Amino acid sequence: MTDTKLFYINGKWTPPAVAHPFDVENPATAKVIAQISLGSQADVDRAVAAAKAAFVTFSQTTAEERIAILERIVAAYTAKAAELAGAVTSEMGAPAWLARDAQVPLGLAHFTEAIKVLKTFKFEYQLGSSMVRREPVGVCALITPWNWPLHQIGCKVAAAIAAGCTMVLKPSEIAPLNAHVFAEVIDAAGVPPGVFNLIDGDGPTVGTAMSVHPDVDMVSFTGSTRAGIEVARNAALTVKRVAQELGGKSANILLDDADLATFVPAGVQACFMNSGQACASPTRMLVPAHLHDEVVRLAKASAEGTLVGDPLKEGVKVGPLVSKNQFERVQAYIKKGIEEGATLVAGGLGKPEGQGVGHFAKPTVFANVRNTMAIAQEEIFGPVLAIIPYKDEEDAIRIANESQYGLSGFVVSKDLDRARRVAKRMRTGQVRLNGARHDFAAPFGGYKCSGNGREFGIFGIEEYLEAKSICGYYPA
Repeated sequence: MTDTKLFYINGKWTPPAVAHPFDVENPATAKVIAQISLGSQADVDRAVAAAKAAFVTFSQTTAEERIAILERIVAAYTAKAAELAGAVTSEMGAPAWLARDAQVPLGLAHFTEAIKVLKTFKFEYQLGSSMVRREPVGVCALITPWNWPLHQIGCKVAAAIAAGCTMVLKPSEIAPLNAHVFAEVIDAAGVPPGVFNLIDGDGPTVGTAMSVHPDVDMVSFTGSTRAGIEVARNAALTVKRVAQELGGKSANILLDDADLATFVPAGVQACFMNSGQACASPTRMLVPAHLHDEVVRLAKASAEGTLVGDPLKEGVKVGPLVSKNQFERVQAYIKKGIEEGATLVAGGLGKPEGQGVGHFAKPTVFANVRNTMAIAQEEIFGPVLAIIPYKDEEDAIRIANESQYGLSGFVVSKDLDRARRVAKRMRTGQVRLNGARHDFAAPFGGYKCSGNGREFGIFGIEEYLEAKSICGYYPA
């Protein structure tokens, strides 16, 4: 890997204006594995200037030219898949199988989907006597999280390039190494200098500088709702476009005809996936009151059978939380759940047996949870499941929608028409029926405090385009 204290600006690896060393830790061992340098206003200015200069020509490229670039990125990304997976495991603790089979492929999927879309996308069309033209929005600031880093880098970068935009990427300083490998992918693919730029930094300094910068035309941010609000405030000063994918507290509605033996363990493991560090995790399991005890029995068995440990070991399902701060946050919520009177079914406070080093939390299940409890309303971002009983279908829909969030939802029923009916009434940007997987051609994004705008496929590309009408272009 290239010296991680360097930034990638205008097609070259370059040192920061002023060195500000920052340690990158392996959360499984609590040991420093690398060092980056946090950027400054001067670094943001350099990166944005490079993107602005490159936009003049890159915005005029054809769809065919951008397809060729995306195809080269796919080839270079594939060649570095093992290195990308290794970086994700070492810096944020994803089990090796998860990094290899999910974290890396999800990032790649966005580039292959963007290629498909570009092959038929109409950037110009006639509307009466006018021509409607879809043009790239300009220089984009991309701010990505640490939990699914390549997934979010991929969906933003692929869409921006497909649209003809140039960009500055700021990955999370907690897990930046995969982004540095990704910049090597961009370099190997021969992406024109200035189209993609990478600088490291924290939110208050670099994130703010990018959001307020007068030469940035759009900010695409994925992270917490709290940070997203700050980004929107800062971006409002120059009236720039903001697309946000923020927090979630997704409801998993098991209807009374659901196959509990299959979908309760599946729901538990989906909640614990990536150590529960996913905004779209099904963290609220809504179950018929008369089936509550059976659901609890199945959930307890699934949680207690979940192997937590070294992410490099075979059979490990849950690795560490990303940092000491995240571990302490999760512990505080588990303590709160106990204090609120929820029934602790599995897991609880402290680390799993034998995990004295590293930021490991116990996979935890609470039952008899009321939807007004903090563990049912607030995003914990850890392996903590809240089982909430409901009276009937109407009650389940009410509980699911009584949340400040609206990112994702889940419905399970043997009657597909019934599941469809419930899904249509859920106030979320996405609903998955009966264990369906992500669809990378379909839009992903949230309602309410889960954000605005959409990512994935054609919907993601459209976020990076402006609509221009040229009146009188065609004879009346």
